Amino acid sequence: LSAPGGVSLVVPQPNINATVAQTILLSVEYSGGGIATIEWKHVSSWGTTKIVEWKSGNYVNISTVYKDRVTTFENGSIQLQNVGMRDAGYYFITVTEEYGTNTYGTIILNVYEVIYEDLHFVAVLFAFLAALSAILICFMWLCNKSLNLVQKKVTHQLTASTTEEIELENIEC
Repeated sequence: LSAPGGVSLVVPQPNINATVAQTILLSVEYSGGGIATIEWKHVSSWGTTKIVEWKSGNYVNISTVYKDRVTTFENGSIQLQNVGMRDAGYYFITVTEEYGTNTYGTIILNVYEVIYEDLHFVAVLFAFLAALSAILICFMWLCNKSLNLVQKKVTHQLTASTTEEIELENIEC
């Protein structure tokens, strides 16, 4: 966008998708003659917040809410660290040339929560339960085999002792 006074502003990525706790670059490039004042504002459903204002080559005034999370660059861009759900919304940049001409830009930021950790937990839990059930099935199979062997042995011993008793009874008669 170019203003009549010769200041221009380019927003190469007007729509940004980020995840919680990510560091993002809200990239712009302004050009123009003289000293310009650059101002960033964030507008969301929670309201409007002024993030930062600075003059090229001069002072930087960062809002206390963003003090530890914002880095400014001479081309007008800002870097926002550790984004959260509240950072989603519209970012308006105003570049004002020293003669009073303005140019504006907008960036839309969408922030998503990371659900991969939850899915990872469910997958690990499922794998653990599957392994546990396989071990229990093997254990039950071994118990069943052992029980069958014991039953055969006991049955064989009972059959042998009844045969002896029958033979002893026959001899006594």
